[in-house]
Amino acid sequence: MRCVIARFPFDLTKSGVLESMKGIKPEQLSGESVTIGRRTYPAKQVGQVITRQDRRDFSAGEVLRAMSQLGFTCRELPRPAAPARARTPMQQASALLGAPAAV
Repeated sequence: MRCVIARFPFDLTKSGVLESMKGIKPEQLSGESVTIGRRTYPAKQVGQVITRQDRRDFSAGEVLRAMSQLGFTCRELPRPAAPARARTPMQQASALLGAPAAV
């Protein structure tokens, strides 16, 4: 499969990625990840190994997109939930009094 990572085209195959990652010890996970075989690797580590480029030259999203198209399981960072809005004093008082009873 032809994909572009860091503005450079690469012809990647699933077997080629498996071979490239053979014997590579996974680093500690702290963000996006790719499961290759029985191991889970950080996306940036996978990108560095298969492209032989510096990690600063590409995004984890580029690697995740390419790996998912090859059939590997990819996990993105969970998006943080929106912070709950603080209640106004009037809303707080209304909540403490409860809802009006249905007639």
